[in-house]
Amino acid sequence: MAGRERMKFTDAAIARLRPREREYTVWDTRAAGLGVRVRPSGGRSWVLLLDRGGRTKRVSLGAVGVRGLEEVRRECHARRANPEPEVETARTQPVPLFRDFVWGPWKEVHFDGYKPSTQRTTRYQLAGQLLPAFGAKPLDRIGEAAIRRWFDQYSRTAPGNANRILARLRQILNFAIACGHIESNPARRIVANRRPALTRFLSREEIARLHGVLDAQTRKGSLQQADIIRLLLLTGCRKGEIMGLRWSEVRAGMLALADSKTGPRTVPLSSRARAILDRQPRTGSPFVFPSPLDPARPRYPELRFWYRIRREAGIEDVRLHDLRHTMASHAVMNGVPVPVVSRLLGHSNVQMTMRYAHLADRDIEAAAERLGAAMAQVMAGDAAGTARR
Repeated sequence: MAGRERMKFTDAAIARLRPREREYTVWDTRAAGLGVRVRPSGGRSWVLLLDRGGRTKRVSLGAVGVRGLEEVRRECHARRANPEPEVETARTQPVPLFRDFVWGPWKEVHFDGYKPSTQRTTRYQLAGQLLPAFGAKPLDRIGEAAIRRWFDQYSRTAPGNANRILARLRQILNFAIACGHIESNPARRIVANRRPALTRFLSREEIARLHGVLDAQTRKGSLQQADIIRLLLLTGCRKGEIMGLRWSEVRAGMLALADSKTGPRTVPLSSRARAILDRQPRTGSPFVFPSPLDPARPRYPELRFWYRIRREAGIEDVRLHDLRHTMASHAVMNGVPVPVVSRLLGHSNVQMTMRYAHLADRDIEAAAERLGAAMAQVMAGDAAGTARR
């Protein structure tokens, strides 16, 4: 095993292994042939190299976290001491049902480590789609055809959500492979729905129409919902960040979000955004925008008010999330550097913000065109003066 990455296995050392761009394996210095395979997704599984008649066979021993180091070392020694017949611990038990696997080993290794907001989303994905479709099936009886039927049907009404839940299903089934329950992932060849590459954002005229409609609705008594929409546009926050905003997260001149998509972050507030927050009533609820039915809860999950507003404003193709794109797009068009916009949006990588860079290019091209026209006029005037002389 010369040239291979090796270390002394301990629980702490294995926990420090981090995913890389490509899958890799680290080998134990104590138990020959015992390794930990680390996938780019972060999944880790035990592997063992065995000599079978002069040929090396790579055997999966299950997922790290489901089986402990000492248990795996004992099996490693048992397999080497008694190679025939092979010890097949992963297959001595019946293959679990999808629902039992999800709420058992997968929950312990993956779900329990998610942020609260990710757990809420994942519960929704499981309860709404995956468990009704596959929950009662053993893992090895979930085939590509069944997954494709589910995916095609759900894609007719929610192609974007279908993509996201398909990715979650793939992750669960990859973990089932690592645990030795299935040999391959039946969802691996299903192609995700193509999504529009261009980002929709509102023009200045559309923003003006939207504000006009919001002002009219405010006079009709829909102040809270109108203010949620205004804050989304003014801050570039995600819907859940504003609708679930707590008073404890509202600081002087900023929001200190405890659980955004990319982790805790601060959002600076303009004077108009501060004015909106200042006029929200303090009712004793921990939430800035509490549910009208239960003040102990935020206004979740939908803001159906938006569908009426966008229809009245003549922007029916605009999603609520496009208000975030609008804020970012206008920031870039007004000369705010892309790295600054990235910080404002809370992107984990500035490359995610580069989709807005072409907007700045348009302004530069327009400015170059105006400058060229002005210079042409100057040059034409000089030429006329020279001719008169």
